Amino acid sequence: MKTVIIKYNAGNVQSVMYALDRLGASYLLTDDEAEIRSADKVIFPGVGEASTAMAYLRQRGLDKLIPSLKQPVLGTCVGMQLMCRHSEENDATCMGIFDIDVRRLPADSGLKVPHTGWNNLYSLRGPLTEGMAENAYVYFVHSYAADVCDYTTAVCEYGRPFSAMLHRDNFYAAQFHAEISGNVGQRILENFLQLEKR
Repeated sequence: MKTVIIKYNAGNVQSVMYALDRLGASYLLTDDEAEIRSADKVIFPGVGEASTAMAYLRQRGLDKLIPSLKQPVLGTCVGMQLMCRHSEENDATCMGIFDIDVRRLPADSGLKVPHTGWNNLYSLRGPLTEGMAENAYVYFVHSYAADVCDYTTAVCEYGRPFSAMLHRDNFYAAQFHAEISGNVGQRILENFLQLEKR
């Protein structure tokens, strides 16, 4: 099985590579269109700022390539946000795979923004959550989040409920860092790697 990690100017790629190493999965880090299209699975990670990341994707045509992919694609953290319609972070127009907006977490709730640390997931559904217990804990670092919508497959609460996971067709996304979320994150990655191409 060929797994590709999309190479772009958003960080945290090393942790994803370590997580795949732990699972014994082979992978390639690349921004080459042919390599990405020929992959069995595609991981779109991210740590960074939405508008800068989108500008980089547009320069390389990745903003058109990613939504056109037919194999299972997993976006994490900023990767998930870039798969949505729009982000309030510097008014970024994103890829629109998920027809939902990304909004800043409320600062008037008395909670610190960014939301950093372990928090629980609820209302779990979909193939990536198989084998996970309701209220399982995962690790977040973010200031923006997608609203809860029809694509939501896991919800988290921080000042307001938000989409912790999304799914539409062959596209999957997690706002948290599955690669550093212990056994729960490992299970999500295992479930993703076992998905069949649609």
